[in-house]
Amino acid sequence: MRHTLSVLVENKFGVLARVAGMFSGRGFNIDTLNVAPTHDAGCSRITATVKGDNQQLDQAIKQLNKLVDVIEVEDLAQGQFAARELVLVKVAADGGKRPELLQICEIFRANIVDVSHRSMIIEMTGNYNKIEAFLEMIVPFGIKQMARTGTAALRRNRKVEL
Repeated sequence: MRHTLSVLVENKFGVLARVAGMFSGRGFNIDTLNVAPTHDAGCSRITATVKGDNQQLDQAIKQLNKLVDVIEVEDLAQGQFAARELVLVKVAADGGKRPELLQICEIFRANIVDVSHRSMIIEMTGNYNKIEAFLEMIVPFGIKQMARTGTAALRRNRKVEL
């Protein structure tokens, strides 16, 4: 089962290495990893997507909470969070292929960020499934290079305030 974890940490040297080490020590393979400072310069948010059963995940969360520089750990349950990824992909695109590629980009709301005689660099953001569907559509054109971020996610707040 795929899980998304949001880990708020103190923005200190070596924290990422300790968090990643904890995952590998528990036998988790990190599918995606995204780390960046938050609005508070003293904190960073680590968003990791991992595969494992619920018992393993509960154990990993307990171990994360024991790390000194970890402030908060959240298991973001399906549908309870907003998540996005970014992909930059260089696609083979001679003159004959461009109209179809442009149409696919329009459908997926992707942006063309660079064009040359033989290729295009396309930028797209979306959730995991949207990125996967987009990549599936452009694979036949010939992907030359690709860079993809990990998931960035925040918990939704659905409580009604009175």
